[in-house]
Amino acid sequence: MADRLRGAEVPGPEVDAELILGHVLAASRGRVQSLAILREAVSATVATAALEMTEERAQRIPLQHLTGRAPFRGLELAVGPGVFTPRPETETVAQFAIDALGATASDPPIAVDLCTGSGAIAIALAAEVPNARVWAVEKSRDAHAWASRNVAELGDDRVTLLHGDAADARALLADIDGAVDVLVSNPPYVPVDMVPRDPEVRDHDPALALYGGTDGLDVVRVIATVGLRLVRPGGRIVLEHAEEQGAAIRELLAGTGWSGAATHQDLTGRDRATTAVR
Repeated sequence: MADRLRGAEVPGPEVDAELILGHVLAASRGRVQSLAILREAVSATVATAALEMTEERAQRIPLQHLTGRAPFRGLELAVGPGVFTPRPETETVAQFAIDALGATASDPPIAVDLCTGSGAIAIALAAEVPNARVWAVEKSRDAHAWASRNVAELGDDRVTLLHGDAADARALLADIDGAVDVLVSNPPYVPVDMVPRDPEVRDHDPALALYGGTDGLDVVRVIATVGLRLVRPGGRIVLEHAEEQGAAIRELLAGTGWSGAATHQDLTGRDRATTAVR
């Protein structure tokens, strides 16, 4: 399995092979590794199913689409065609929002996640800040359907999901306009002429979740402007972005009226999130 994936240039072929077998066996990756050490055989049925899934993965279909699940900060989210697959680097972005929300004196703390996609950040906020109330907004009908499923399963009745455009967030969120403690977003930020090289991203993540105009910042501009009214004085904004966009986003936020803009790195040492204060 790993050799087949390696030949197809799938990143981390050994890991994916273990995860595929684990999915077929309904077992953890650790259990699969134990079986390998003990040289325990699997049934012909399991072997056939695993090999079939390996062939699909070799076509560079995202593993998360094959399993239907994506891990995110201890959560297991339902994902598939039509929704952006949560990435490990976004877990760092979520941490900045979680820390800011947990530190607020508001009762309850209020957060908004614009361009929520699968609902990953919004649900993580509710899960890790137990008294928080979270509103999530998603424009895509397909992504909204996935988010709705995840919110129903994991939102603990403290995540409110809305279908609409980030540009209309103040109207959608009229009841909390000006009272939001933390506004967070992983918006589309890829410039339109910078098509991702990885087939998993290029061919399977929805364009609506990827591309943000000529410089990648069209949606960021909208969120910065709308957010200035949604967020209370002293509240914070947290934005995910590409490694080279930090300086431009700091300038954009400062020009919009935010203060103290700062860019932060993810666990790989790449600039990944910029925060600012209302």
